[in-house]
Amino acid sequence: MLRRRAATTILREDSGKGQPVFPAPLGGWRDPSNTQADLRQAFTNAGFDWVTSHVFGKTVATVMDQAGLSSPAAADQLGHANISMTSDVYFGRKVLLTGAAAVLEIIDT
Repeated sequence: MLRRRAATTILREDSGKGQPVFPAPLGGWRDPSNTQADLRQAFTNAGFDWVTSHVFGKTVATVMDQAGLSSPAAADQLGHANISMTSDVYFGRKVLLTGAAAVLEIIDT
């Protein structure tokens, strides 16, 4: 759906930017706080009142972590300035198969 909408947007020559894919009700770009309120209402109406934008960020980070992508890659995708914040807050620490056991096997001799 996004690709179809993006294909039909008109490129404005004066700014080099396309038209918004999901414009404000009266046209133009959406205000972030209004968009947040609209999302909150949509989640509540759908029975997902516990969902926040943080949940989406955490989900993206978790999927990237489980896929083995690096912290810098996840930080770039999530728009985090500090890679350490991505690692500390979003990446999992309770990984069962880290490879450490195989490396430490040499101690058991």
